[in-house]
Amino acid sequence: MENSASGSFLRNRRLESFLETKSGPDVRETRKVPSKQVITRQRPNKTDAFVDDDGWIPTLISCVRIVTCFLAMMVTTFIWAIIMLMLLPWPSQRIRQGNIYGHVTGRLLMWILGNPLKIEGTEFSNERAIYICNHAAPIDIFLIMWLTPTGTVGIAKKEIIWYPLFGQLYVLANHLRIDRSDPSTAIKSMKKAVQAVKKHGLSLIIFPEGTRSKNGRLLPFKKGFVHLAIESGLPIVPIILTGTHLAWRKGSLHVRPAPISVKYLPPIKTDSWTADNINDYIKMVHDIYVENLPEAQKPISTDDTKNSSRS
Repeated sequence: MENSASGSFLRNRRLESFLETKSGPDVRETRKVPSKQVITRQRPNKTDAFVDDDGWIPTLISCVRIVTCFLAMMVTTFIWAIIMLMLLPWPSQRIRQGNIYGHVTGRLLMWILGNPLKIEGTEFSNERAIYICNHAAPIDIFLIMWLTPTGTVGIAKKEIIWYPLFGQLYVLANHLRIDRSDPSTAIKSMKKAVQAVKKHGLSLIIFPEGTRSKNGRLLPFKKGFVHLAIESGLPIVPIILTGTHLAWRKGSLHVRPAPISVKYLPPIKTDSWTADNINDYIKMVHDIYVENLPEAQKPISTDDTKNSSRS
């Protein structure tokens, strides 16, 4: 009953304030702890257990929530598409409005879905940095839209433009796309991304795994985020997502009431990184994720990390 009341309280608070457009997440923060304790391993709490019910009533409720999310996203996307078109001559303003759209829409969609949500480490959420995040479910996108600061651009595959609604607004918001089919073209796209970041004083958000995990377990990391860090000199802020793979499983349209946790870790300085040690940096950051993820989301074998140097 206590968990249920807490979840209801958080949802009500998010509903009352979802139209606010400040850059930082307006959520109830947990008490700050000394930095030495921030990256300690987080074990799942037994009280976070939920009943995985595939009965027709939970499935019907889930369908209603998904349809409501889609309709809500249509409305906000339409509104911000008009704003973006009016701001076509001003790319930096389109980036800012894209972030505001994400803050409003992401928060609204998470409120509609109703999953219990715990956010930690928000003192690290307003850094100018390269934000990286593990990726296991569509809900990850909603959370990243909501929780990344104003002045942040995403890097996605070029095919994102064909995603209904979201893809077109992504392009209008002046976010970055890369062609992953050709390594040389991808490298050129990365260099253009770094130039844009330096010119406009932006932050970046990227999924270092390069794709979505099918079972929630951490995948090997690609090299892209390290190249971006070396070229830009920006620190890396890891974001640890847990529970999203249980809330919305790949290939399913059933959103379950699984508790979700978002945790920002302290920035990792990269100003002394060199191209000679790229694989070492990838392994170091990957190990930080392994240390902080619950057992069910760790790689099945530590041998998986050996593949992290593959691009």
